[in-house]
Amino acid sequence: MSRNEIALSAEAVSKRYRTRGKSLTAVDNVDLTLRSGETLGIVGESGCGKSTLAKMLVGLESPDDGEVRIEGKTMARGVRRFMATSRKVQMVFQDPYTSLDPRLTAGQIVREPFEIHRGVLPKAQREKRVAELFERVGLSPDHRNRYPAEFSGGQRQRIGIARALALQPKVIVCDEPVAALDVSVQAQVINLLAELQRDLGISYVFIAHDLSVMRQIANRIAVMYLGSIVESGPVDRVFDYPLHPYTQGLIDAVPVPDPEKAADRSSTLLGDVPSPLRLPSGCRFHTRCPIAEPSCSEQIPQLVPHRHEEHLVACEVVTGATSN
Repeated sequence: MSRNEIALSAEAVSKRYRTRGKSLTAVDNVDLTLRSGETLGIVGESGCGKSTLAKMLVGLESPDDGEVRIEGKTMARGVRRFMATSRKVQMVFQDPYTSLDPRLTAGQIVREPFEIHRGVLPKAQREKRVAELFERVGLSPDHRNRYPAEFSGGQRQRIGIARALALQPKVIVCDEPVAALDVSVQAQVINLLAELQRDLGISYVFIAHDLSVMRQIANRIAVMYLGSIVESGPVDRVFDYPLHPYTQGLIDAVPVPDPEKAADRSSTLLGDVPSPLRLPSGCRFHTRCPIAEPSCSEQIPQLVPHRHEEHLVACEVVTGATSN
């Protein structure tokens, strides 16, 4: 695929749940495009809908509205059709301890995709392919008969990556894959993912709350707040010229190693995140926004370009669309 081709897209996808007799909106009318060979980062506070969006992108959840497309084809919901499309997009989960079946050996875990998608690889070749995958992610093939409990956290995440690579997917969705790892191990896993992308041309959707990690690995970034995207664009431009006050607040909250500089910084994020069971009217961020105007509680802002063709923001105060 050409780098300008679309590997994965989400078109106006939404997901709602019923809880305590009320409707909880986890993801609301989200549009995303992932080009071939690039990494799209998704950031936001806990509970903003990142993981729910990730599950919809790989088919673990079905959107209530909108659709997910893989290489232009809608992700099917029937079992047989879903099996065909799901091979092209796989997932690496956040917790390397609970995402691996403790009753299976590491080799069985990596081999399992071939047993589910039986037409992908002849049975006689599967063991050889599993050994190759172990080597590809930096593990010894001799450790295939060990159980997950016998590996460290970083090694377990490498097993998860090997499992995701098994079916040669076009897209891998990484849901905070380094959040549960030590800092030194985080760097090793990030370097591995970058190497695999360079060698295999894989596209990533990379979800994280650590903005320093995101700047290192992503080409483009989307910022989520209460189920919606409030800003998106090339990663360097969003970090260097943040438009939305929420994005600015996230950047201000990143720790800095200089105590004097840290003392001069103050967070622009006010108050707590509202409950998704009682979403604010208008702009959802207006209850915490330092530049909110009265009209912000009435008008739902649209995600539009501002000052740069690919830099989008959903804030009518910033774009000048709000009435004074």
